[in-house]
Amino acid sequence: MNAYGAFTGALRWNLESDPRVLGLVALGSMAERGRMPDRWSDHDFFVITHEAEALRGTTEWLPHRERIALWFRETAHGCKAVYDDAHLVEYAVFTPEELRVAKVNEYRVLFDRERIEERMAKIAQARDASPDRDWSSGMFLSNVLVAVSRARRGEPFSARSTLDHAMRHLVALLGGGPDDLDPLRRFDHPALEHALHMDPVAAAREMLAIYENECGGDASAVAAVRSAMES
Repeated sequence: MNAYGAFTGALRWNLESDPRVLGLVALGSMAERGRMPDRWSDHDFFVITHEAEALRGTTEWLPHRERIALWFRETAHGCKAVYDDAHLVEYAVFTPEELRVAKVNEYRVLFDRERIEERMAKIAQARDASPDRDWSSGMFLSNVLVAVSRARRGEPFSARSTLDHAMRHLVALLGGGPDDLDPLRRFDHPALEHALHMDPVAAAREMLAIYENECGGDASAVAAVRSAMES
């Protein structure tokens, strides 16, 4: 067993030995559904318990906790830990009732004491529908326009940030990668990647060309945004 699998096994043993814990759900590559963990994979999982806040507030149940170099509470339900070898662990602790706020695609229930498999199946089936393409197009074009304006005003960091938002909408319009919760994961588009290394105005120009050629955007809207780039 490799180090990744050994960590998963130790985590499961720790949690399954705790009577407070109702279930453990592996997510992403940890679930080993269609894609296996590789050297860059983190551990991503849900813990379900009636005593969620108690488990969120301690690292005592994590494997090799003496090797944790960084730990912090990221959200109301979620935490992150970084080990001394830079291995990342991302997890959320839910009560059965809180689990309904979660979003998942690839998952595997590692143990189940209270209908966790049934609850997870309902969550997976209830994923949000894809955003409306007209909305995504509008968001892309308006963000490109704002990015160009901020770059020309001498606000490079704001321009880059706004262009990043535009890129995310463009990726969605291009179909994204196989992970429908994060379309940037495993997405490949050499021309777009090349554009992102350019200065903001040149990048915006290239992204607009990709949108026009591959997404069939509204010609008048494209022309209006392009006019701002050429002025």
